[in-house]
Amino acid sequence: MSEPFRAASPARFGLTEPRSEEVLRGLGLWADRRPADDAEPVLAALSRCPDPDLALRGLERLHSAADWDALSAALHEDVVVRGRLLAVLGSSTALSDFLVVNPNRWRSLTGGVDVSLDLSDGDALRTEYRAKLLLVAANDLAHVVEPTLPYVPYDTVAAQLSDLAVSALRASLKLAAERVNGADRCKLAVIAMGKCGANELNYVSDVDVVFVAEGDLGAATRLASTMMQIAGQSCFEVDAALRPEGKAGALVRTLDGHASYYQKWARTWEFQALLKARPVAGDPELGQAYLDVVRPYVWTAAERENFVEDVQAMRRRVEDHVPSGLADRELKLGRGGLRDVEFAVQLLQLVHGRSDENLRIQATTAALAALGRGGYIGRNDAADFGRSYRFLRTLEHRLQLQRLLRTHLFPADDDVTALRWLARSVGLAADGQRSEGQVLLAEFRKHANQVRRLHEKLFYRPLLQSVAGVPTEALRLTTKEAVARLAALGYTSPDGALRHIQALTHGVSRRARIQGALLPVLLDLFAGTPDPDGGLLAYRKVSEALAETPWYLRLLRDEGAVVERLAVLLGTSRFVPDLLVRAPEVLRLLADTEALVGRDPHSIGNPLRSAVSRYDDLTRAVAAARSLRRHELLRIASADLLGFMPLETVCVSLSEVWGAVLQSALDAAMRAAGEPVATLAVIGMGRLGGHELGYGSDADVMFVCRPFEGVTDAEAAKWASGVVEKIRRLLGAPSQDPPLLVDADLRPEGRQGPLVRTLDSYRAYYRQWAELWEKQALLRARFIAGDAELGAEFEALIEPLRYRAGGLDTASVREIRRIKARVDAERLPRGADPSTHTKLGRGGLADVEWTVQLLQLQHSGAVPELRTPSTMAAMDAAVSAGLLAADDAAALKAAWNLATHARNAVTLVRGKASDQLPTSGRDLVSVASVMGYPPGGDPGEFLEEYRRTTRRARAVAERVFYGEGL
Repeated sequence: MSEPFRAASPARFGLTEPRSEEVLRGLGLWADRRPADDAEPVLAALSRCPDPDLALRGLERLHSAADWDALSAALHEDVVVRGRLLAVLGSSTALSDFLVVNPNRWRSLTGGVDVSLDLSDGDALRTEYRAKLLLVAANDLAHVVEPTLPYVPYDTVAAQLSDLAVSALRASLKLAAERVNGADRCKLAVIAMGKCGANELNYVSDVDVVFVAEGDLGAATRLASTMMQIAGQSCFEVDAALRPEGKAGALVRTLDGHASYYQKWARTWEFQALLKARPVAGDPELGQAYLDVVRPYVWTAAERENFVEDVQAMRRRVEDHVPSGLADRELKLGRGGLRDVEFAVQLLQLVHGRSDENLRIQATTAALAALGRGGYIGRNDAADFGRSYRFLRTLEHRLQLQRLLRTHLFPADDDVTALRWLARSVGLAADGQRSEGQVLLAEFRKHANQVRRLHEKLFYRPLLQSVAGVPTEALRLTTKEAVARLAALGYTSPDGALRHIQALTHGVSRRARIQGALLPVLLDLFAGTPDPDGGLLAYRKVSEALAETPWYLRLLRDEGAVVERLAVLLGTSRFVPDLLVRAPEVLRLLADTEALVGRDPHSIGNPLRSAVSRYDDLTRAVAAARSLRRHELLRIASADLLGFMPLETVCVSLSEVWGAVLQSALDAAMRAAGEPVATLAVIGMGRLGGHELGYGSDADVMFVCRPFEGVTDAEAAKWASGVVEKIRRLLGAPSQDPPLLVDADLRPEGRQGPLVRTLDSYRAYYRQWAELWEKQALLRARFIAGDAELGAEFEALIEPLRYRAGGLDTASVREIRRIKARVDAERLPRGADPSTHTKLGRGGLADVEWTVQLLQLQHSGAVPELRTPSTMAAMDAAVSAGLLAADDAAALKAAWNLATHARNAVTLVRGKASDQLPTSGRDLVSVASVMGYPPGGDPGEFLEEYRRTTRRARAVAERVFYGEGL
């Protein structure tokens, strides 16, 4: 039994107008309430048109005007004609009108795309130009209607439109020469500018030109003016406003006139405009001569004062002139629009093209690709920028095709009809959840946002200003002149510096090209550091070590702040480069001050402990702990050297990192030791206990254990000692990192005593044998790792020892003074300068800390606020309790902070710990720089300040520590 008859509806093919079925019947495409037998391909193509109703109306008009039998046969049989014709009819009312007036022109849609205009009749130019425009548009749109037809890329369409415009200019000039008397007495060259010059013209646009002439300038002016008039009446407006002096200037100038103007008077934007100049009509030799004259000005424009700022300001002015209500819809001038791409690309070309001729390209997309190949922007950025630019330009093309009017305005969000048409015209379809218009809106916003992000990243890149500030000759880093420039910049070994440069820029790799762009800037930046030669050498070592790290050079190229900060670090510190090679990920933090400074210093150990806890193998766990410590050390050092982290935060951060390493290593060692027989706690002593560690400080600790039930003290201590020994061995193993020395010499009986004791053993020892110096050392004891309950019990155990209820008797005070005097006399290294030794020198760390600790031993029993391991907190408590004058405390604090900071600075500069300040040479300059003194100043001022500050502290210490009444 046959299927029942089912009536079809034109709506099935996207036709919504009431007359659709009637029109289809008239065209022979519909019969008996269903499509005609052979009409399905035509109706399916019609349904894919950007606007099926508009396309059907166009067919109805052509039915009356054209040879319909031939046209109908072509629609049914020729997929090329069908795709091209219906695409045009469904996209452009202006081109539909042209076809109706010129009904046989549809036949041109069968062949290739030839945009030449060889005319002898001026009246025919308008018609022929529009016919060629029809052909370009039909070929551009056809794949939307017939997906089997080839997709024509934007670049091809833009080039075809540019070629058509050039052909129209040549035809107009030829016709003008026939009308102008005396045209043979001059030579005239037409220079295309803007989008035509760059081979990236729109469907509807003015064509920007500049004229250059020889001979009779009057005749040349008439010829140029007539050409503009003919082209304007027939094809497009010809705009000569980019000529010297703009509309106020002469329409035609000689070659010398142009040269003189650009040499003396041209503004920055005029050189930017010349980037796209291309001779397209008239005398070719004169046109090439013009290029030869102006191109050198283009490729030295970036040397002009404030060049980069001028270009950036020009873009902002353009943006500011967009009406606020249209800014988000303006494809050309708005934020995230076409100008964002073009300005960024042109600025990069003008800055870097001085030394790289591969960038001297006119088309935006081709220049983007060259910038990506050359490493001036990232490959992904170049690709993303290019895709977004092509998408926005395609939207612009489709919008202009509708009525052949110059427009750049994206439809409003609530204009459903316009959005649907535009989406279909660029091949976007509904996705099941969103309509075509909604898909288009999402794509438009995505590309606009991406363009703006990349524009701001590239266009306002600080590195651009730095590169532009380097003279063009200095960009050629391998010339002899470079040696003289390096010497002038302050490099003590310019020949050696040049060898480093040559090693980094050797070859034709992308890496070498990026280095070639970076190094002129880095050389200037290193010149502003205390050690330019050392900075460049360190940069070479880091670059060679990270040669296979794919993002390293990309980061330096794209983030000006990273380059500037890295130069400071490498030109100041020997501590940083070795860490950087092994923890390069910290480089990324240099772009973000907040990330570099990091979180609350008291919590920075949490991620480290969490990461290490994932490893069961002890060796791997300790290696992970060391790696994370390396990262944190470099982060802290970088923030410190760059002046972003105060001293207290540095010391707390270093102490917390050490505590986290010990906790992580202890946890891993206990997991690896099998079934535990005791709990174990680590007590921080000295600077670690006081949260006052420096870069070169060891970790002074003591270990305490408590046996599980049924386990003897001896068994517990033996097991715990094995765990601790493994920790010390693995942490102290030789490495390129700063050493991790776990120092337990402050334990009872020192090196002769057991490494680990039980809580009862400590209690027995301190009850019977504790000496005064040991009680003093316990002032800074603090639980830092292991079993917290055991740590708290240890702190409770030592409480009466360090915070004695009755204070100190006279004999004890005398004993502490004696020990301090002995330390002063015997512990200062031979040959050390007591005025600049940060630890044991006059007014140094020891003077301040012994003074404060004596006050604690004497008064902490009665003043609970003195019960703190922190030197600064104890000093504040002493002032509050009336035990120390505020002025004296200020003098002691100033000296302690200065000595601690200087001690850290020496370690950062030299790459190894030292308590002795340098008194001459580059190390002194570098230390002074870290301390806040400018590299170009007198570093002796820092030494004078240090001596002056510590002298005041020494006077206070002698009076308070050695005086009466304590």
